[in-house]
Amino acid sequence: MLRGSPRIVLAPDKFKGTLSAGEVADCLSAGIRGVLPAAATRVLPVADGGDGTLEVALAAEHTLVEVPAAGPRGEPTRVGIATRGSAAVVELASICGLQELADGQLLPERCTTLGLGLALRAALELGFRRLVVGLGGSASTDGGAGMLVGLGARLLDDGGREVPPTPQHLAHTARLDLSTLTPAATQTDFTFAVDVDTPLLGPHGAAHVFGPQKGADPEAVQRLEQAMARWSRLVQDAIPEADPQAAGAGAAGGTGFAGLALGGQLRSGSDLCLDLSGFDEALCQADVVVTGEGRLDAQTLLGKAPLKVAARAKAAGLPAIAVVGSRSTELSDRVLADHGFGRVYALVDEAPGAGQDPALSRRTLRTIGARIARDLCQFIPSPSGSE
Repeated sequence: MLRGSPRIVLAPDKFKGTLSAGEVADCLSAGIRGVLPAAATRVLPVADGGDGTLEVALAAEHTLVEVPAAGPRGEPTRVGIATRGSAAVVELASICGLQELADGQLLPERCTTLGLGLALRAALELGFRRLVVGLGGSASTDGGAGMLVGLGARLLDDGGREVPPTPQHLAHTARLDLSTLTPAATQTDFTFAVDVDTPLLGPHGAAHVFGPQKGADPEAVQRLEQAMARWSRLVQDAIPEADPQAAGAGAAGGTGFAGLALGGQLRSGSDLCLDLSGFDEALCQADVVVTGEGRLDAQTLLGKAPLKVAARAKAAGLPAIAVVGSRSTELSDRVLADHGFGRVYALVDEAPGAGQDPALSRRTLRTIGARIARDLCQFIPSPSGSE
């Protein structure tokens, strides 16, 4: 039974394209506390390894440090990484992700992960030796070739000339030279947070599954698949144990494969972010958990962050509430309950235009937060002697 001053953990994912996870949680907190001023709300934004991973780290008391990098088309820029002790968290999406294509023009065969490699190299030069790399939302399908070049590796053609690390140039690449890789990369503990278990190659691989999302038409998808097949051979010539069919190797346009080549570990981005935020410790001091995302559908049940939140809450014996932009009608209350979701509130049920309009979404989230608080009041015992 809930107490008069319920302790509520607010752990939503972002509402993609509308509000960050932290903004969602803050709006819900304001609505809850407007009805239950004594409620103790704790904001723990979550992510799955894509955009929002950096926000999770900063909420977990990491420090933002600016380093040089490059955007998805190789243009010089500066980006933030999150640091704490000897560790740093680097988010691909905020460096060379789709969201960084300022003009919105998708160029899947010309974009690269070079900027991610440059940011990682800068982190190494600052002395960090435990790097958590959030993979997700990539604008490119370069197999992580750009990341390795950013870390000092070279792509060479038949004449020994350097080749740019873009998918369209991989067809002209004859060798991957790792002898020039920055030495610190071999002395570093890399963990790559992946949001999918896609392999690098094949009909379920990086090019076929995610190429179209990055602007690749059917012909371009075939060229990208050929580029990834060639890239996998080049990497395996240098590092035979690198497995292009490993689960997660296709994450972020194949950057997971390059992460394996570095000797890195691939982990579920959702689980890693929950661990990073101290979520399990927070559950020990909570009465109820609120999570959510922009769209609750079958993809959620494949391991997205809200599912992980609900599962951990269920294991701890706590109710989990989902607040979402919209909900698939294919998911029944019983199915959701089986996965740990006790109740679902959808913004579009409250305001049909919510979910796309940030201002309307904020107002609606506050309204739903107040509704959650009133619903919780049904389970809060009345003061002694009152009804």
